[in-house]
Amino acid sequence: MIKALLLKIFREGVGGLMAFVSYLTSPRKIKRDVKEQREINKQVESMSMYQYFACPFCIKTRRTVHRLNIPLEYRDAQIRGGKHRNALEQEGGAIKVPCLRIDHDDESSTWLYESSEIVAYLNQQFDPALKQG
Repeated sequence: MIKALLLKIFREGVGGLMAFVSYLTSPRKIKRDVKEQREINKQVESMSMYQYFACPFCIKTRRTVHRLNIPLEYRDAQIRGGKHRNALEQEGGAIKVPCLRIDHDDESSTWLYESSEIVAYLNQQFDPALKQG
């Protein structure tokens, strides 16, 4: 019991430190013209990111979102019994973060659970350097 508590405190401390360092070393945002940014903003209205604040894999995905300059909605899934955690488990199938939820016009949803898959998907959709290449 005490060992688990100490491990949790250590994990939260290290995670918080990583989040702080990530904030201090944030990548530069991609600059777009106003029309193009509006189109991107419209595209991401159907997406949301389930995450924990201090999770290293969540930090990795947040850095990509920041660099790509996309206004993605973040949902805190860390609160036990919280609506976002429950949605992640009941609709997505697992309590695992980060998770990118993509809602489609036919009211179905795609749930991406791996940080590398999420980063690759976001880069493919929103990185102008990859779209031109």
